[in-house]
Amino acid sequence: MDLSLFLDPTYLGQNLVDGLSRGAVYSVFALGFTLIFGILDIVNLAHAATYMWCAFFGWIVLSVFGLPLPVALAASMGAGALVAIGLELVAFRPLRREGAEPLAPMISSLGASLILVSIAEAVFGSATRRFPGTVIDPKPLEFGGSGGLRVTWAQILILGVSLALMAALGWFIRKTRMGMAIRAVAASRKASQLLGINVNAVVMTTFAVAGALAGAAGILVGLMTNNIFPGMGAQIELRGLAVVILGGMGNIEGAVLGGLILGVVETFTIAYLPSGADLKDAVAFLILFLILWVKPTGLLGKSAGTRA
Repeated sequence: MDLSLFLDPTYLGQNLVDGLSRGAVYSVFALGFTLIFGILDIVNLAHAATYMWCAFFGWIVLSVFGLPLPVALAASMGAGALVAIGLELVAFRPLRREGAEPLAPMISSLGASLILVSIAEAVFGSATRRFPGTVIDPKPLEFGGSGGLRVTWAQILILGVSLALMAALGWFIRKTRMGMAIRAVAASRKASQLLGINVNAVVMTTFAVAGALAGAAGILVGLMTNNIFPGMGAQIELRGLAVVILGGMGNIEGAVLGGLILGVVETFTIAYLPSGADLKDAVAFLILFLILWVKPTGLLGKSAGTRA
């Protein structure tokens, strides 16, 4: 490794841009995890399968129907909301109604995930699908002339959409009546029922929002990697869980911060360490362990009574 790379501001800036765009996608994906955990105290393992199906849905809108990217983004988010609502009605609500053990919903979501992935494999096969080359301008913006900082339009779009979604979610949770109801249910479902809040409606809304975020993440990852296949959810699911734990279970700001940190750490590991591509997961999770060793609740972790 050339040590001068550590002092090169252009190289440092390039990796920072790459890391933030990668981390922004992790954050959007992880927000769906943390929303559902915040309100139900369960990990929805079907979230990654929802994300995968939405990526394929976006591919269909773009490649088969030839519609523009904003339409595909909106359609994927809508499809994600519908898939998530279906999961809530089929995989979660019956267990909640029967007072099942806390582990049962997670196992149910795992089964739903396997079913969704198997259906995708039967429908789309194992071949990789790619977005049309005309979806977004492949020519990057260059700053500082030849050899300077290069920022692709895909990175600009990823960062812009991700930040807009994060801001919109924060406003929704803290400024709207439904958002306040979600926070109340997250604090205490029994107390919320006594106050007249329709808990089932709140839970369904939470799943819809989480599914929409999964849909957005599916499109954004498709733009970032241009590599869509039925098993793609497994690649981001573990990272999403790591982001949620790193930021603090059920904490929205923590999921955003954790995703950005993980994306930057992975990118810098690849850029600065020998065999960094092979070591990125080890380095990222080593840092995760060290942070949790110092602060077991995560960077912005809160007590159960104040989550969401």
